[in-house]
Amino acid sequence: MSAIIYTSESGYTKKYAELLSQRTGLAIYELKSIKNAKIPKGESVIYLGWLMAGKIKGYKKASKLFDVRAVCAVGMAAPGMQSPEKIKQQNNLSGTPFFYMQGGFDINKLHGIHKLMMNIMAKTVGKKLENKSDKTADEADMLEMLTKGGNHVREENLADVLAWFEAQPVRSR
Repeated sequence: MSAIIYTSESGYTKKYAELLSQRTGLAIYELKSIKNAKIPKGESVIYLGWLMAGKIKGYKKASKLFDVRAVCAVGMAAPGMQSPEKIKQQNNLSGTPFFYMQGGFDINKLHGIHKLMMNIMAKTVGKKLENKSDKTADEADMLEMLTKGGNHVREENLADVLAWFEAQPVRSR
């Protein structure tokens, strides 16, 4: 593998890409700036993208340009609140190693349609969670993130993808 390619809307996926780069020694490139990068088309990469309505943003484009060996999705929800199989199915990831990591939420880092959509989602989901009397710890955390913002980017959240990376043959790194 020669690089980490990522797409980030509010910085959480970018932070994971930076942490992953530090731990693996792989170069990182933002997908929207890939034309300026010195990475050949078809090169083997790890792709990181943020989740929006179950879709991994930028993955489709990255998979057309590169040999994506593993995909990391970054979303707001705690890992137990996401269905990895559903995300894999929605993004046609059969056979591709997939990893989910919790990122964060800050409405002030969003712009345009994404900000509008997340404002609506935060209000509707937030109200539903607020009215729920028997919230799980993950639901209480989600409510706090929706109302106050939050950041769950942690190096330890990379453990599974790092274990996968270390298990790869040296020449394919």
